[in-house]
Amino acid sequence: MNASKSSPGNRLAGRSLALACLAGTPPALADSTMLDTLQVHGFLSQAYIVTDENNFFGTSSDGNGSWDFTELGLNASIRPTENLLVAAQVLSRRAGEGDDGDPRLDYGVVDWQMVNQQDRTIGAQFGRFKNPFGFYNQTRDVAFTRPSILLPQSIYFDRTRSLALAADGASVYYEERLDNGLLRTQFGVGRAQVDDDVEYAIGLDSFPGGFEADTSAIGQIRYEHDGGRMVFALSTASVHADYDSPGQVPGDGELAFQPWILSAQYNAEYWSLTAEYALRDVELRGFDAFADEQNRGESWYVQYTRRFLDDWQWVVRYDSLVNDRDDRDGSKYEASGRGPAHSQFADDLTVGLQWQPHPNLMFAGEYHHVDGTGWLPAEDNPDPDDASRRWDMWLFQMSLRF
Repeated sequence: MNASKSSPGNRLAGRSLALACLAGTPPALADSTMLDTLQVHGFLSQAYIVTDENNFFGTSSDGNGSWDFTELGLNASIRPTENLLVAAQVLSRRAGEGDDGDPRLDYGVVDWQMVNQQDRTIGAQFGRFKNPFGFYNQTRDVAFTRPSILLPQSIYFDRTRSLALAADGASVYYEERLDNGLLRTQFGVGRAQVDDDVEYAIGLDSFPGGFEADTSAIGQIRYEHDGGRMVFALSTASVHADYDSPGQVPGDGELAFQPWILSAQYNAEYWSLTAEYALRDVELRGFDAFADEQNRGESWYVQYTRRFLDDWQWVVRYDSLVNDRDDRDGSKYEASGRGPAHSQFADDLTVGLQWQPHPNLMFAGEYHHVDGTGWLPAEDNPDPDDASRRWDMWLFQMSLRF
């Protein structure tokens, strides 16, 4: 078997390798200098997207498709001492009208391991750290760590991705290596990134004000049993942002977002079964122009991946999203005159295929049949009334890494 595909925990190993730049166990530094620990890596992905209705990451429905989905990253890490890691990554991401590809600091941390013993590790990170959010958030922009070109949009929103990506502050982590498993917890406090995508999703993009991140918190507890054969995680966050309005419309206000995500995965030699379930509390309060609003959204997906012929993998997934559990079909939302009912839910059936002829090269393709527009990018579809409820999407992607 090809080493890049043979192990059932290969994808977990890939994510663990990326996370090692943030909080991994340090290598032995005997007889080495600081420069010997320097590591530099990068990745590049380019996708082509075609939709029959609606636009996704560019004008994908105009008959010519869209090439406006590109991911380019460069990261480096170095260890000044055995218990100190400095790591950073610059990311350029182009995704239709919602992201123009300007380079930005994806993460940049100083990681100090206060305890590094055979059975346990205790450490802290300072700077811009990646949020421990579900299974895939910390490495979501690296195509080689994803089971498909697009992650399940009900959990890993690209529509409002800035809220979940990273935070500027500090986090602490604790890792306990048990007889037949690994227990890891992480808790962080800082300021989340709140970009224009949040204003578009809420409908405030036409006003001159803007959001400013307030102090937020995030935490995760994760257990891996029998070398990653079974993996369980519980993630939660409390994200806050203040809206500063120069006028009385819409007026100053506040956004509060609190998700809970339960994650489970089983890995066999040739296949993996993954499921995640989330409850999302979203509250807008204090605005002069409209009444306080609070709702609880619900998301879940079930995903099966199968590895075959050494370097091939296929995936099938059902992904479901509702913005308000008390209005699952969006009928109340539409009756209030705020927009079409189908903008409040999305059910997505995905089938995909990946081929990795070389450890540093991957080709992928996938098909989505979607009922609803709940996670459709608002920037690419400025008028929700023009969007079609049922739509199909084809994606093709080439990815490189070094």
